[in-house]
Amino acid sequence: MKHYEQRMKTKLLSSIFIGALALTATAQSGTNSPYSQFGLGVLSEQAQGFNRGMNGLSQGLRFGNQVNSMNPASYSAVDSLTMIIDVGASGQITNFSENGTKKNAHNANFEYLVGAFRLMPDLGLSFGILPYTNVGYNYYQTSAVGTSSTTVTQTYSGSGGLHQAYLGLGWNVFNSFSVGANFSYLWGTYSKSVVVSYTDSYANTVSKTYGADIASYKLDFGAQWERAVTPEDILTIGATVGIGHKLGADAELNITNKNTQTSVSTDSSFIVSNALSIPMTYGLGLAWKHGKKWTVGVDYSLQKWGSLEFPESDDVMQKYVMKSGLLKDRSKLTVGGEWIPNVASRNLLNRIRYRFGASYATSYYKVNGVDGPKEMSISAGFGIPITNAYNNRSVLNISGQWARSAATGLITENTFRINIGITFNEAWFMKWKFN
Repeated sequence: MKHYEQRMKTKLLSSIFIGALALTATAQSGTNSPYSQFGLGVLSEQAQGFNRGMNGLSQGLRFGNQVNSMNPASYSAVDSLTMIIDVGASGQITNFSENGTKKNAHNANFEYLVGAFRLMPDLGLSFGILPYTNVGYNYYQTSAVGTSSTTVTQTYSGSGGLHQAYLGLGWNVFNSFSVGANFSYLWGTYSKSVVVSYTDSYANTVSKTYGADIASYKLDFGAQWERAVTPEDILTIGATVGIGHKLGADAELNITNKNTQTSVSTDSSFIVSNALSIPMTYGLGLAWKHGKKWTVGVDYSLQKWGSLEFPESDDVMQKYVMKSGLLKDRSKLTVGGEWIPNVASRNLLNRIRYRFGASYATSYYKVNGVDGPKEMSISAGFGIPITNAYNNRSVLNISGQWARSAATGLITENTFRINIGITFNEAWFMKWKFN
């Protein structure tokens, strides 16, 4: 009976902790990058704590004690006796460099809250909150006007982003084949502004503010096929498809032209109806699992942003119009793995899950007509078992990631990120017997 009371206290504390994190989900920006001014913002990493250590590897991963929201077919592998809750946060330091000038910035962010349990035989259910994009930047540029002593300063700032709340199902159709789907509500706002001011008191100050309020849906489908190569070796092939569509959101541009001598302002507004979209997304990967010892895998994903138009201000025509060629297809290749020395050992170091991963990705936007920066990243992490008198399956996931985004003639970003997540894996559905 004492253990039962301890379990209930743990559940209560876990719920409070999860609720506190969830309340911060829309209150923080997960980036300081100037590149978040393009498109819908910087695309967020949607992996959980365990596969963040593998740099987001996901397509072929199937674990009964972890939630892999990036391929919903994996939900069918969830243990039938437990309820899994996984929460995570991150902190990062980014160094920006351009033409010999360097600057550091840091921020912290709520990353995800996900859960999963077995709904019925061969059918798993998952739910959660994930970030989709982040917008957050503030910088300025100053230059001389011709040969005069007048200078012009352009100040850029932005904030916001999109969030995703999902409900997913994974069904084991037969022993070696599973399918799944995530049904998501996608919402959020963003605001981006450009202010042009002059040191000459006779010049006007021009302010442009771009914004949108988004509330729509997102659909993602997945499949996984397993093949036992040897009694201890299992090959899993995974695939996902995300449905692209219009978000039904209007893009708005407000322009304020202020006469610095008279302080008189003139305002104009432009609206482009149903302007924003998300792309078709495809993923394919495989994972090789050797007993309870190690797992390695490789993923490839493609997002078809290049076929989408995006709103842009036309200063010549004094309009806000849809244009093609502002976005481009994004591809990403990831390799990673996990190694456990001895899962049955009494030595904690032998039961830790050691993880690694590396990725190469292209950007989904163009900067001044040229391709945006390419990203190279590597990660390493640990899954540390949390053991007590009544629970030996919960895990503390810690990982570090270094990412470099760079392109010729553009700002170079070097980011070091720490991810911390806790997977609560408790026997909620186990029958307890009291004597």
